Amino acid sequence: MDSIYIPRLKALRHSNNAHGIDNLIVFGFENIRYLCGFSGNAAYLIVTPQQNYLITDYRYYERAKTESYHCEVICRDRETQSLGQCFAQFLTTGKAGFECAFVTVQMWQDIAHSLAHFELCPMQGIIESLRMIKDDWEIKSIKKAAALADTALCDVLKQVRLGVTERELATELDYTMKKLGSDGVSFETILLFGERSALPHGKPGDTKLAHQDFILIDFGAVVNGYRSDMTRTYVFGEPSKKQQHMFDTVLAAQQAALSQAKAGISCQTLNETSQQVLFSNGYEQYAGKGLGHGLGLFLHEAPFINQSTDYNLCSGNVVTIEPGVYLPSLGGVRIEDDILITKHGYECLTHAPKSFVLA
Repeated sequence: MDSIYIPRLKALRHSNNAHGIDNLIVFGFENIRYLCGFSGNAAYLIVTPQQNYLITDYRYYERAKTESYHCEVICRDRETQSLGQCFAQFLTTGKAGFECAFVTVQMWQDIAHSLAHFELCPMQGIIESLRMIKDDWEIKSIKKAAALADTALCDVLKQVRLGVTERELATELDYTMKKLGSDGVSFETILLFGERSALPHGKPGDTKLAHQDFILIDFGAVVNGYRSDMTRTYVFGEPSKKQQHMFDTVLAAQQAALSQAKAGISCQTLNETSQQVLFSNGYEQYAGKGLGHGLGLFLHEAPFINQSTDYNLCSGNVVTIEPGVYLPSLGGVRIEDDILITKHGYECLTHAPKSFVLA
């Protein structure tokens, strides 16, 4: 297990050198977990040219010693030592970068006061760029999370009935994933009926399922901190022609993008391929912005598949492909799968059927 962190730390030090920094102060909990394995919070990681220091307090000290690899765990007394004073003990001379996206201005001002004799440099995206390419252990974790979600959805669909509420089904889905072994939910489950399915990120409420309603379910499981993210859309009963057309169009848009998914394809090209199908079928005004995103310790992480991302997909990227259309007066349809990019194509990690009609 500890061997997975050695190449990650080595790659980070190489990146630090390329960015001209000698030390990096890591604040992001997910980034700390990626680098050393510690899954808690109230922790900070300092990576110097020769050593790694995980700083926490009495609440997490013993847990950190058990979970962490290739770092010295430091227990800071919060009552007698400020965070900046603690950092100053372990930073080497030279330029110190810090993750500015994960610290407030006030917090950093307090820390920087104790680090006045260091050259400090705000940094963004150094670790995230490393995380874009998943190693074998990460891929196995995401695959397991996706498999748990597949099974949970199959079980919960058996409970769909006239009059059930969004909240009831969402609660059952969350419980089922945890019962099957998920660490938690990947994000707050989106489960919406009827016209409310046109809310791309709506919250389940007390709306009851009626005949011919859309049912949109967007959810995911978590294994070892790694997330899955899948969306399926159904109709309860016989669909109208408009509902069927929406579903068929979104499915065709997803299939068009998937047919081109492989290492070397640009995110912009994939996004345009999907959009062409949606737009040519009359949904330009109602199509979701962007086709998908990277997936891992963050639910939404690089690379992002949209019109502005200048990035060619690489073998080892795990991304979602999730076209959608949303008509406020009728409802929405989104179909989403997680895929692993390979040299010659892709491997689909989510396997729940994409059937439309629920009787």
